[in-house]
Amino acid sequence: MSMPATSIQSDVRDALLDAMERLLARYGYKKTTMDDLAREAGIGKGTIYLHFPSKEEVALCSIDRVVERVQDRLRDIARSGETVAERLKEMLRARVLCRFDSVKAYSESLDDLFESLRPAYMGRRQRYFDNEADIFAEVLVEGRRQKAFEFTDAQSTASTLLVATNSLLPYSLSARELGKRSEIDDRITRLADLLLNGLRARTK
Repeated sequence: MSMPATSIQSDVRDALLDAMERLLARYGYKKTTMDDLAREAGIGKGTIYLHFPSKEEVALCSIDRVVERVQDRLRDIARSGETVAERLKEMLRARVLCRFDSVKAYSESLDDLFESLRPAYMGRRQRYFDNEADIFAEVLVEGRRQKAFEFTDAQSTASTLLVATNSLLPYSLSARELGKRSEIDDRITRLADLLLNGLRARTK
């Protein structure tokens, strides 16, 4: 039985995104060419254009896929049986560490990638953070309902949590410049504790 065309297309698309991730880690964005991508994926160059109109779009979709994985992880934690405080802390850790893990093999700085993609990336970036804020806001509302946290607006509070932890995301640094994973984990854990302590309901 032959595979459905949509399944084959999805497999090729994933193979191209996998190849782009490896090339970004190896060469960086500017040095990677469509010929490199075709060779790395083991397909004809013309086949790439059946799925993506440009190198820029392949790279952007590669970033999209990383973020989708992060958001899936956040949803899993949000639905877990831990306390609200434990879930929020783990979610803050996950949004930083999952991104760190996605670029830990990069030998080049990510600076050239985001510089080259900046106009198209910035619109996507806001959408990423809006979606993450929605996930955090749901857990925050639950915490307020349980009288564990005090705040006025769940959405703005969620956005503040993201902004406060954005400085630890790997935007313009290589994994080497970011430091060891254990160091990043320690920083985000301490920052998460500080942020959540500020939200805890005060006993009267």
